[in-house]
Amino acid sequence: MKDSLIYEYFSDDDFLLFSDKIKEVEAKTSGEIRLSMHHNHTNLQSKPDIKALAEKEFHRLNLHNTRDKTGMLIYINLKLRQFYILGDTGINEKVEQKHWDFIRDEIQSAFTQGKYVEGILLGIEHVGNTLAKFFPAKEANPNEIADDVVL
Repeated sequence: MKDSLIYEYFSDDDFLLFSDKIKEVEAKTSGEIRLSMHHNHTNLQSKPDIKALAEKEFHRLNLHNTRDKTGMLIYINLKLRQFYILGDTGINEKVEQKHWDFIRDEIQSAFTQGKYVEGILLGIEHVGNTLAKFFPAKEANPNEIADDVVL
């Protein structure tokens, strides 16, 4: 069953755009990006912490199991109207969380203007560019994590 809140903002074509953008930016980096979009926060306290939700999702999706510890999650919770960008240990050694928070804020700014698709595409692009700077693609650059959007 399709998630009604998510489909108020995005279409199946949008999800294909997001997946294609992830494939495009991952060609320039050994990093692995996953976009996860949710509308609820079941089984957690009444005021869930967005970072805790993102960390739970990060491990559920096995983003911590990439070869070079370069898994990256863009977590969006529409019901909470919050975003979190979370990198694995290999990324965190080179890029501070405040950089990801800046990208999160750019996504939020686009959302505030009603530019939902553009905001996510911009976020993916900026995350990919950062990863390419610190983790350029290697000769053998396997796609370790699926590029489709998690709903």
